[in-house]
Amino acid sequence: MPGWYYDKKELRNTPSAADGIDYKTEMRYRKKGARFIIDTGMEMDLGYNTTATGVVYFHRFYMFHSFKQFPRYVTACCCLFLAGKVEETPKKCKDIIRIAKTNLDDLKFATFGDDPKEEVMILERILLQTIKFDLQVEHPYQYLLKYAKCLKGDKAKLEKMVQMAWTFVNDSLCTTLCLQWEPEIIAVALMYLAGKLSKFEVVDWVGRTPKHLRWWDMFVEDVTMDLLEDICHQVLDLYSQPATKSPSQSPPPPGQRSARPPSPTTPQNNRNGNGNDKQAMSPETPSIPPINTKIPPPSDIPQFPYQTFTNVPPPLASYVSAPPHLAGPPPPPPHLAGPPPNVFPSFVSHPPPFPPVVPPNAPPPPFYPNGPPPPAQPHNSRRPYFPHPPT
Repeated sequence: MPGWYYDKKELRNTPSAADGIDYKTEMRYRKKGARFIIDTGMEMDLGYNTTATGVVYFHRFYMFHSFKQFPRYVTACCCLFLAGKVEETPKKCKDIIRIAKTNLDDLKFATFGDDPKEEVMILERILLQTIKFDLQVEHPYQYLLKYAKCLKGDKAKLEKMVQMAWTFVNDSLCTTLCLQWEPEIIAVALMYLAGKLSKFEVVDWVGRTPKHLRWWDMFVEDVTMDLLEDICHQVLDLYSQPATKSPSQSPPPPGQRSARPPSPTTPQNNRNGNGNDKQAMSPETPSIPPINTKIPPPSDIPQFPYQTFTNVPPPLASYVSAPPHLAGPPPPPPHLAGPPPNVFPSFVSHPPPFPPVVPPNAPPPPFYPNGPPPPAQPHNSRRPYFPHPPT
């Protein structure tokens, strides 16, 4: 399989750099293309694995081609289209183009040409040949959850650290980290960064041995602090740049939901104990129940028998007894009370005459062109007696 990891010198000597595109502009193109794939994937309800696979295809493609030769938004749609089929979450090409048209202005969408679907289909063949049909891609998400299960400490702080690390993994797709390091190393580095920012210090973990100085020594070897610091700085550089759009929400780990960020116009003293905003009630504004509030049914409507969630049927007394005409089985109709009359003809009681069965190897009957021969005369077994003539 081809090697998809490059050093920083090779990342500066790309085909785009050979076409006269400077390094900062190329990184900006990569970031916009990756962000376009993530936003389009979220709008189409695609999973994080599908969008991450499409972003990795995007970064690998432009290690062999230039941004001047292939427009980045057409390539982004093609990468997302192929990633959907690889991750078994396929989407129609026309649907991806329709979402892209709503998210792009007319000048950017003009790069799709007169027939956008045909452009994406043709580019898919070039994409497959460029990535050498190496379609399976691993991401740091699975390693992030695997490593987090082995850590010990305060559960609330651990979940906060994992949520922050998950967000860092999402944002790392806008960098070229997937072209520099394996997903295991990226997961360790971003968990280390999230632990520092959330002030969660790992002091113990499952499977610890005396030779393990740090918790990540059990999963990856020869990972230095300089390497982790370099990966962390590449991710933190994203937040130092002016953001054009609000950061996308990352999927929370299982069992946890991300809190809704407060509105800039909502004062902090207008928040209740569970973190939700209080709605200012005016005399002319009717009271609206919250979205998740269960409104009980009216008292005149009987409850469903199985609504108690006991997983057992209700007692038989709760059912209405059957009416008299349904208490027993119905009587048979008159025309079926007795056996049917003998209405069949007499020739049905015995089998009809069948022709004689001819053996399979029997010779064919003789053929007489002038008609059948006369019947044979009966053979006289006694010879006639003729006396000798007189002498």
